Amino acid sequence: MAEAMAFVQLFTDGACSGNPGPGGWGYLLRHPASGKEVEGSGGEAESTNNRMELQAVIEGLSALKRPTEVEVITDSKYVVQGCEEWLAGWKRNGWKRRDQGRLVPIKNPEHWQRLDQLLAQHKVRFRWVRGHTGHAENERCDELAVAAARQFQ
Repeated sequence: MAEAMAFVQLFTDGACSGNPGPGGWGYLLRHPASGKEVEGSGGEAESTNNRMELQAVIEGLSALKRPTEVEVITDSKYVVQGCEEWLAGWKRNGWKRRDQGRLVPIKNPEHWQRLDQLLAQHKVRFRWVRGHTGHAENERCDELAVAAARQFQ
């Protein structure tokens, strides 16, 4: 009998000082069954908010050592819609999107392609939360992302 997949929650956030500008990402991985938590953060000197939102999810999923059932909790509609609505079409169209009837390259293709690989390794669902409304884990991820971005200012 196959072993049941472990379940984790992945809270993520990205931040940018200016857009583009110095950026940071942060994640909190929680294993509800054990209560164990792991945080991660980082950034880049020149980025955008959307790239940092994507990077937070990529880094959190990359931290998992085996196929896992993951609930991603993010305040980024860009990430949620991209993964749930747009990704399949972009792949079908060679990583292009429709713009005024013609196909044009998507933004952040290297991030979306890496995220697509990670989504194939895990069983992932997304939950959007409103940012900056006192959601404890979202606020913590924001703190991590902002602190990471500050290192580049």
